[in-house]
Amino acid sequence: MDISVVIPLYNEEESLPELSAWIERVMNENQFSYEIIFINDGSTDKSWEVIKSLKENNSNISGIKFRRNYGKSPALYMGFLKAQGDVVITMDADLQDSPDEIPSLYNMITSQNYDLVSGWKRKRYDPLSKTIPTKLFNATARYVSGIKLHDFNCGLKAYKKDVVKNIEVYGDMHRYIPFLAKNSGFKRIGEKEVHHQARKYGVTKFGLDRFVNGYLDLMTLWFLSKFGIKPMHFFGLLGSLMFLLGFISVVLVGFYKLYAMNHGMSYRLVTDSPYFYIALTMMILGTQLFLTGFLGELISRNSTERNNYNVEEEI
Repeated sequence: MDISVVIPLYNEEESLPELSAWIERVMNENQFSYEIIFINDGSTDKSWEVIKSLKENNSNISGIKFRRNYGKSPALYMGFLKAQGDVVITMDADLQDSPDEIPSLYNMITSQNYDLVSGWKRKRYDPLSKTIPTKLFNATARYVSGIKLHDFNCGLKAYKKDVVKNIEVYGDMHRYIPFLAKNSGFKRIGEKEVHHQARKYGVTKFGLDRFVNGYLDLMTLWFLSKFGIKPMHFFGLLGSLMFLLGFISVVLVGFYKLYAMNHGMSYRLVTDSPYFYIALTMMILGTQLFLTGFLGELISRNSTERNNYNVEEEI
């Protein structure tokens, strides 16, 4: 099979017939063998009934229905498990992503040998309250991940089948699939400028809280990529430095008192100095951080995925 189109959705009953017909037309015009996988993420409207009706008229359509709303990442995860196409295309169900982009995305994967191609909506039909935070979010993601993409969160992406079968999308990590792919060894990541259409039906399902959660998820992903299997390298180093600085400070406070006593200078008790308590706090925190790293190493060592490496080829 050439292409699997994975479409997560939540309350998009109005757009599904038009989107399905549009994808079908593009596939037939380019003579692609394909499947369309709709993941109904706990919709409260008639989206599932529409999907079942569409399947009756097109055997290439299949669907997965969640009992409740889990989020976009779990929906993509289930879609990736089910996908069988050599190239996997993801897009949103709100008709803001154009299926006409599919042939060129497919070509970039198959002919130009990209592992992943992310869409870039240069011209967007969104309010400033959405576009400005998006620009800040993408700038931060580019800096942290080292991947030069303009739009990490674009729903329109293309992947080699190997990519979606070797990454785990969870929580809200769908925003950072290029970062997940890079951490799994898929480094040929490209970008294509795509057309963005104004929303035709319904309203957006995302609020401003996604930017706060997105920042926290980015920090989590960065930490896991750097220290996920070697937490002592982070906590142990930081804890050792804090303990060392605290210890040196305590020594200096005690040395100053001894110096003052031996030279007949006025002095006060060590415990009267605020520097003593600051130093003591640093030593305690340093010890706790070191023990955190040690416990992290014990947990990591017992993880079933500690030696789970992605092997590209074996002869």
